[in-house]
Amino acid sequence: MEFLFEYGLFLAKAFTLVVAILVVVGFVLAMASRQKQSPGNLEFDSVSDVYDDLKRQAESVLLDKTELKEKQKAEKKAKKKKEPEKDKKPNLFVINFEGSPMAKEVDSLRKEITAVLCVAKEGDEVLVNVESGGGVVHGYGLAASQLQRIKDKGLNLTISVDKVAASGGYMMACVADKIISAPFAIIGSIGVVAQLPNFNKLLKKNDIDFEMHTSGEFKRTLTVFGENTDEGRDKFKHELQEVHDMFKDFVLKHRPDLDIEKVATGEYWLGQKALELKLVDAIQTSDDYLLQANDTHKLYRLKYATKKTLAQKLGIAASEGVESAVSKLLTAAKTAWM
Repeated sequence: MEFLFEYGLFLAKAFTLVVAILVVVGFVLAMASRQKQSPGNLEFDSVSDVYDDLKRQAESVLLDKTELKEKQKAEKKAKKKKEPEKDKKPNLFVINFEGSPMAKEVDSLRKEITAVLCVAKEGDEVLVNVESGGGVVHGYGLAASQLQRIKDKGLNLTISVDKVAASGGYMMACVADKIISAPFAIIGSIGVVAQLPNFNKLLKKNDIDFEMHTSGEFKRTLTVFGENTDEGRDKFKHELQEVHDMFKDFVLKHRPDLDIEKVATGEYWLGQKALELKLVDAIQTSDDYLLQANDTHKLYRLKYATKKTLAQKLGIAASEGVESAVSKLLTAAKTAWM
């Protein structure tokens, strides 16, 4: 009896501790949920100043004191003469886009592009560094439409690919007036894919019924738990083919010199081969492009960033996990991925 009493006392203490922890966590989440969402900040950084600073640091190491002093005097003298010209230099705005499968970064991209369009003047340019292996069609379709806004404004648009711009990433890239690529960057993959598991046989084996009711012949084609039919599969494949045809038409509209049937097989190529296939226009890294442009333009990098509330920080890991697993599992049946 004494053992049972002590064991019961231990359980009571443990239960009390768990309840206390839950109360504290609940209080923190309740307070955090009351925090107002920050409207976000647009960050502007001068890339030209960064390059100039790097140059000065290198010269301070490589040149002796006499050479360095003479060079500084010459630069000051030249600066006074060219000051009016410097003010007339056009701007080159740099935007980085690192896309996830769900293309959630498009929200920041649209704000960054809007900011550029609000201040850009005739002769200015935009360089967008794209890094993405693709994702949902509707997300990357919107991203490509955002880039089109730059061209519609009359600004020159260059896309640089240092690592990968495949599938939806290439859909974005092909909008540009010029695409530059690093030699080993991954380019292409003009294709569409959708996949999902089906647990219907497992449910039947365990005598578990699954019901799904729809109105509309093709409201659902393939499902995760229901029994899929050949008719549903055919419809699903037809829908994928329609998306692929739209993808090819979109690419060909922006790059009419492509042999679209040759490159729209879902394959990808490294930068050098992509140049031969006319998927890109030049082999060059974004660093080289900006370094050259620094002589003729004032370079600015901009980024739209929002401050997350405490509740968002606490739930960010869980939400990303759910997004990655659930979206791929459940939305793939009606959502094509590029």
